[in-house]
Amino acid sequence: MTGSEKWVAFKTIAGKEIQRFLRIWVQTLIPPVITMSLYFIIFGNLIGRQIGDIHGFSYMKFIVPGLVLMAVISNAYANVVSSFYGAKFQRHIEEMMVSPVPVWIVLAGYVIGGVARGLMVGAVVTGVALFFTELHVAHPLLAMTIVTLTAVLFSIAGLINALFANSFDDITIIPTFVLTPLTYLGGVFYSIKMLPEFWQSVSRANPILYMIDGFRWGVLGTSDMNPWVSVGMITGFVVLFGALALTMLHKGFGIRT
Repeated sequence: MTGSEKWVAFKTIAGKEIQRFLRIWVQTLIPPVITMSLYFIIFGNLIGRQIGDIHGFSYMKFIVPGLVLMAVISNAYANVVSSFYGAKFQRHIEEMMVSPVPVWIVLAGYVIGGVARGLMVGAVVTGVALFFTELHVAHPLLAMTIVTLTAVLFSIAGLINALFANSFDDITIIPTFVLTPLTYLGGVFYSIKMLPEFWQSVSRANPILYMIDGFRWGVLGTSDMNPWVSVGMITGFVVLFGALALTMLHKGFGIRT
């Protein structure tokens, strides 16, 4: 394929993915906003009054970065895993795989769709947060880097899950039993310095903790760990998961029968 043909293929796949979730925006964009609004009201407003300040910030302001990133993670992942598995289930992904389109373009197109949905939901949740508290982003470039890399990472992870999945039940296992616990235990609602030392050590084994903590540094300028460790770790996972996804796509894993 020529360069222009590859560009057309990439635009077609990415455009289809973006249009897919925009066409049903009531199902893809509104529910996360309602859920996060409830978090702000219940945790930030009601419970937060009893907790007081953390790291010099009101509890409401402290939880905003974690809730935004939680929305980005879940929506980037959900967009790709549902779309790619749907293509597998309807058996039209095979037409794309036998075409001359390189597998990296297929991967990039699906990832862009996941990133677009994740960032769009994140932006809307941030807008909702402004109704509850004031925000002044301390390090905009770092915050944007971390949230974008995180969306890329979980979009790739969603595609890998879809390749392994053999039924619609399989695409809900990882979000339910892995992502949700790791996210809730990733410092969204607390600083790990509030935990006993043993549980601080256990928490440091949770990769999502570094993502949320690094994003909190980018937004508020405070964190429990070095934010550049977060950037390096997320980048490493993106490279690792990206290489795995490309290898699986190239071999037709989970697609060829």
